[in-house]
Amino acid sequence: MANKEKDGKHETKYGDIYISPKVIAKTAGLAACESFGVVGMAAVNFANGLTTLLNGEDLTRGIVVEIDDNEIRIDLHIIIAFSVNVKACADNVIENVKYKVEELTSLKVKEINIFVEGVRVID
Repeated sequence: MANKEKDGKHETKYGDIYISPKVIAKTAGLAACESFGVVGMAAVNFANGLTTLLNGEDLTRGIVVEIDDNEIRIDLHIIIAFSVNVKACADNVIENVKYKVEELTSLKVKEINIFVEGVRVID
């Protein structure tokens, strides 16, 4: 049985549908990486302050998803391309992630926080 406190939930006439935060995190990570100016997701080691660029398999490590009353809050740690406007990039990520997550889950995205953890030069 799913964890009812943390999963997104839809009630239907046939039963309940539970959506894991991991599914939402993976969707948000893929949507963020598709956004203009994003090089990838970042994993931050707070003990030593190091930031690591994540590959596709570890995408969800740079994302925190919280679900409360079927409203989603997402924190994204990203690395952006050098010479890209940070605000424009973040706005694009927010819109893209919000659209894709709401489209997939039919739950409302209440808040998306963007943490730019680094800048990389891309070829």
